[in-house]
Amino acid sequence: MTPARDEKIDIFRKMSLLKQNDERIRAVIKSGRLVLPYYSPRGQEVIPSAISVCLTPDDYICTIYRGTHDSLAKGVPVKQLWAEIAGRATGTCKGKGGPMHITHPASGVMVTTGIVGSSMPIANGLAWASQLSGDGRVTVAYFGDGASNIGAFHEALNLASLWRLPVIFVCSNNGYAEHTKTCVGTSVDRISDRAAAYAMPGIHVDGNDPIAMYGAARQAIDRARAGEGPTLIEAVTFRFFGHVFGDDDAYMDEGELEAHRAKDPYPVYRAALIASGDATEAELAAIEAAHAAEIEEAAEFALSSPYPDSREIYVDVYEEELSA
Repeated sequence: MTPARDEKIDIFRKMSLLKQNDERIRAVIKSGRLVLPYYSPRGQEVIPSAISVCLTPDDYICTIYRGTHDSLAKGVPVKQLWAEIAGRATGTCKGKGGPMHITHPASGVMVTTGIVGSSMPIANGLAWASQLSGDGRVTVAYFGDGASNIGAFHEALNLASLWRLPVIFVCSNNGYAEHTKTCVGTSVDRISDRAAAYAMPGIHVDGNDPIAMYGAARQAIDRARAGEGPTLIEAVTFRFFGHVFGDDDAYMDEGELEAHRAKDPYPVYRAALIASGDATEAELAAIEAAHAAEIEEAAEFALSSPYPDSREIYVDVYEEELSA
């Protein structure tokens, strides 16, 4: 399954937004204007970009605390995302969630969770609701390779297969569960092989290849939408800034990080689009310039927005508002 030209450009458009947004966030943190825990997705832009091109605005995603790129690719407004990570009242959760809890149902981002692996059972619940209502939505659960070793992974895949839920489990295998190599804590060479135990397809794909990633996503999403049940996708990638921004990468093999950065999927795909005639240098530069301006505006909007009022601690806690 190969994307049409417009879809190829759309994948690049999303990748450009994710790459530049990450670069700007890191720059603002280093300037001292933002203080927050930040989990850089740099190097992993292809996965949510190619997947989101295959989704409709009404489809759902559930992601994890290092899923800023998943949220942006699905359509969370840049200004509101920045305001949330800055803890401001104009954010997606009124500044009360912060960078680890981006939620924006209007764009289908139903939850960002700080609990490892919990995106999967939550996604099952959303997919079950869609199945019962017949609304035609599919749900994508994003998680990392480390999460495939906890109970929620196995329970979620078992139930999704049993009920043939319209859900896609996307494992971004970046080679490390926090600071531990995947091979040290995982009993299989390919996480996608675990799909067989739950009677669902398991797809192993190069998560840095936009065309291959699109094909895997399109196959899984079409299958789910047709009522044929779940799919497990293992997308192999790498993280350029470690587990958390500020990580010294001392646990990596010598030269490993540099080798992966030399294969950065963003410039590789950019050059491929031009070489194939799908886009010109001017077209891609215009996309990049537009994103740079949008992100700068979002950053200034966020940093000039007010912090939440102290009364907000009593709001959004229970169905009925508590008195201060």
